Amino acid sequence: MASSTDTETREIDIATRLAYERTRLAYENTMMAWVRTATSLITFGFSVYKFFQFETRGAEHVDPLVTPRGFALLMITFGLVSLLAGTIQHVTSLQHLRSLYPPLPRSIASILAGLISLLGLLVLIVVLFRH
Repeated sequence: MASSTDTETREIDIATRLAYERTRLAYENTMMAWVRTATSLITFGFSVYKFFQFETRGAEHVDPLVTPRGFALLMITFGLVSLLAGTIQHVTSLQHLRSLYPPLPRSIASILAGLISLLGLLVLIVVLFRH
């Protein structure tokens, strides 16, 4: 028969474990917000680039202050930089949490961030080298 001390210790361990899990899920949620923001910036930049590429086909060339291509490069770069900053923050937070509570699962949000960054780099290369 378990004593009341063993039961209290087990409940504290369960409560602590659940607190770590909630913290990890909060980190995952924050990383997904970074991914959504970066994806929005990247797709908006690429959409502006493609829209004006089709819109200005055959039109008279005007030398504006900011070209659609320049704007697109800026937005895509902002998206990639924000994704990098979010990933660094996420990895650092998870490393700190793992130092306190080692048995944490892998981050799926980090994997998604890696895939989105590859897509963003591909889009950046397309905008850079296509005129």
